[in-house]
Amino acid sequence: MATNRRALLKQIGLGIAGIGFSTQETFASDQELFGDFQADPIPGLRLSSNENPYGPSPLARQAFAKYSNASNRYSWTLGPALIAAIAKKTAVATENVLLGAGSTEILDLVCKLAASEKGNFIVGFPSYPYWSITAETAGLRKLTVPLTTDKKLDLPAMQKAITPETRLIYVCNPNNPSGTVHKRNDLEQFVLEASKTAIVLIDEAYIDFSTEKSMVDLAAKNDNIIVARTFSKIYGLAGARVGFGVATKKRIEQLSEIQSWPNGSTSVASTAAALASLNDLKFVQDSYRLISEARAYTIKELEKLGMIVIPSTTSFIYFSIQHFKKDYFKILETNKIEGTGLYEKEGKWTRITVGTMKEMQRFINYLQVK
Repeated sequence: MATNRRALLKQIGLGIAGIGFSTQETFASDQELFGDFQADPIPGLRLSSNENPYGPSPLARQAFAKYSNASNRYSWTLGPALIAAIAKKTAVATENVLLGAGSTEILDLVCKLAASEKGNFIVGFPSYPYWSITAETAGLRKLTVPLTTDKKLDLPAMQKAITPETRLIYVCNPNNPSGTVHKRNDLEQFVLEASKTAIVLIDEAYIDFSTEKSMVDLAAKNDNIIVARTFSKIYGLAGARVGFGVATKKRIEQLSEIQSWPNGSTSVASTAAALASLNDLKFVQDSYRLISEARAYTIKELEKLGMIVIPSTTSFIYFSIQHFKKDYFKILETNKIEGTGLYEKEGKWTRITVGTMKEMQRFINYLQVK
C-alpha cells in the first residue's frame, strides 16, 4: 500500500508544481508582527524551544486560512508541489526529497533504517538528544563523544570512535545546544570519510541562521549521507510540523518503505503554509536580521554579567552560569521565564532561545535586578 501511495503521489499533482503565493512586503514592525498572531497561554517569556518569535509569516498565515477549509481532503496535490519547490530551492531532484512531520520524523526513519543491522551509533555530547531514543529502542548502542573545549563537535574524535559495528553517525550542524557550526570544507572531509563506514545523518535544522552551505548536494549523490531539514525554525512553522529529508533515490525509497504513509504526514494546511513560506523571502531575511540583532545584544549583556558565552550561529545561545553570583534558575522561575536546564553539569552550561529584542531586554533586566 505504501508503495502504491508513493507511486500515486508521483503521478498526480506535479502539474501544479509551479503553485505559488505572491510575494509582498511582510514586515511592518516587530510589535505588529508579534502582537498580531501571539496567542500563547503560557505567561511570562517562552525562551526554551528555539521557536521563531516572528512566525509564521503573513503569507503562511494566509495559506493556513485558505486551506483550512480543504482539511477534509488529503494533500495529494500540495504534497508533490511542496516536494518540487523544495527540490528547486535545494538544487536536487524531486526523487531526492521525502516529506516528514517536522525533521524529527526524518530522524526517526533514518534511525530505523540504520538499525536494520545490530551495532552502534555515534553522537556528540551534548547535542540534540530526542531522536536517539528511537535508535536505542531499535537496538543500536549509543556512543557519545564530548564536544571540544570551544563547544564544537569533535570530528577527529568521532572519526576515531567509528568501528566496524557503527551503523549511524549523527552530525547536528549547527549544533544544538551549543550553537556552533563547522565550516563546510572541514565537515565535508569528515562526512565523506565517515560515510565509507556508516550512514551519516546531518541535521541542518538551524543552517538558515548560518552562512555555511548545506550538505544536500552530497546527500543527493552518496547513499550513506542523509540530510534532515525543517520549516520549524527560521520559517516559524514549529507547530505545523513540516520537515524533509534529502538523500539518494535509493535511500528515499528505503525510507519511504518504513514511513507509514510516504510524504503523507503533513496536513493540507501545513503543506500549503510551507509552500507559501518558501516564497516569503522578506520574512526570512527580516527574521534572520532581527534574531541576529537580539542575539548579539543578549550575548553582550550576558558577558557583562560574568557569563562565559559561546558564539552562536543559531536562534539560541549557550552559556555558562558557573560564575553568575545569583540563582539563575530561581530568577527564571520567579519571573515566569520558560528556559532550559543544565546540559553540562561541569561548568553549568545552559541554553536560552533568542526571542524578540523586547523579550531579551526583559530577560536581561530580570538577571540584572539586585
